Amino acid sequence: QMEKEQVTYKEFLERKRHSIGESGFDPAYIPDIAFDFQKAIIEKSVRKGRIANFADTGLGKTLIQISIAQNIVLKTNRKVLILTPLAVAFQFIIEAEKLEISDIEYSKDGKHTKKIVICNYERLHYFNPSDFEGIILDESSILKNFDGAIKNQVTAFVKKIPYRFLATATPSPNDFIELGTSSEALGYMGYMDMLTKFFKNNQNSVDSTNRNIGEKFYLKPHAEKDFFAWVNQWSIMVKMPSDLGFSNERYVLPNLIINQSVVQNQSLTDINGQINLFTPIAKSMTEVRHEQKQTEQKRCEKAIELAYGKTSVYWCNTNEESRILKSLDSDAVEIIGSQSIDKKEEILLAFSRGEITRLITKAKMTSMGLNWQHCNHSVFFPTWSYEQYYQAIRRFWRFGQKKDVTIDIVVSDGQTRVLEALQQKTQKAIELHENLVKNVNSSFQNKTKEFNKQIIQTSW
Repeated sequence: QMEKEQVTYKEFLERKRHSIGESGFDPAYIPDIAFDFQKAIIEKSVRKGRIANFADTGLGKTLIQISIAQNIVLKTNRKVLILTPLAVAFQFIIEAEKLEISDIEYSKDGKHTKKIVICNYERLHYFNPSDFEGIILDESSILKNFDGAIKNQVTAFVKKIPYRFLATATPSPNDFIELGTSSEALGYMGYMDMLTKFFKNNQNSVDSTNRNIGEKFYLKPHAEKDFFAWVNQWSIMVKMPSDLGFSNERYVLPNLIINQSVVQNQSLTDINGQINLFTPIAKSMTEVRHEQKQTEQKRCEKAIELAYGKTSVYWCNTNEESRILKSLDSDAVEIIGSQSIDKKEEILLAFSRGEITRLITKAKMTSMGLNWQHCNHSVFFPTWSYEQYYQAIRRFWRFGQKKDVTIDIVVSDGQTRVLEALQQKTQKAIELHENLVKNVNSSFQNKTKEFNKQIIQTSW
């Protein structure tokens, strides 16, 4: 029988703490090929030591992350681990070749001999945190798409690593918990403390209004300035180089064309089996799923019509939608959850190389980090998720795209509330970004009350 290790309660608590020492150092490596704003991000990140880079898609996060890793290697002579979504690791290898950095490798089984090691989130269990001095989570917001086991694994893994970096596009405007978990992963304020300090819960209260579709928490009006100042203490927010004071000249994108196609739901049966005189607007998530189920065939037929003869991606939500799309388009290739990691990666790479004309996939699986500038058309079945919608679009509409990008959104006539929610969230994303940029130089102090006054006792 294996002998159990005896630890004191103090030692148990100590093991759960984040490793301390969050200060960085002066960078020794800034690549000449980096743009001016990228150099500024690299310098600030390395000096900070632990930071989230909320840099929009197409701004060169891959180059920035490799440069940060190289600085840690030069400073400590130890290894750095970069976690990426599926099929993104090869983009790091290609970028490293441009930077003439050869001490880098992609590991699928936990074996590594180079100083900079890349692996997928799904393969993290092969690795030991004690082997690494730094860790970088590429497209870190993808963590919410994984099951609890992988999220917990990543959280536990990063806690003992001194240098930590997160990289993702602009955070979701309604997902403030993501900001809290990002802060906590970096070793700063935890998300529960963040919610308590800056937010109120609008559920089951008079504060819950139609304007807050899909929100569980909202920012306290009097805490708004402090909140954005706090986020800027541990992150860099940039949608365009001008946010950091640099020119946007090289980052002007082609036109983005959003079309909406509405198919009619012929069924008058609601979710409770009742017959209606007309198709009601789906309001709850359950009703939306019911509406989607009733219109699967019609929406898929419309999607096939819109993508005919094009290089395109079908973004669906269910296995049944994927099956129908495949049955209607024999040239399309499916990515489904039951496939192995290697098979999914093989298909994604084949599409990136132009070997596959049309791809059928789900935004929650493959919308992060992939560069698909060779494609300028997509069909999207929307859900409440703004981030999935935004990330899916930005696979095509990004720096390096030479043509106008067309996104065909296909919904049923009962799903108009979903579109309204996406429009609201798009506006709130703009407001979130503007607030973060506006408060980039604001100072924030986490003040705590001290209970040090003498207790006044009654005379009797």
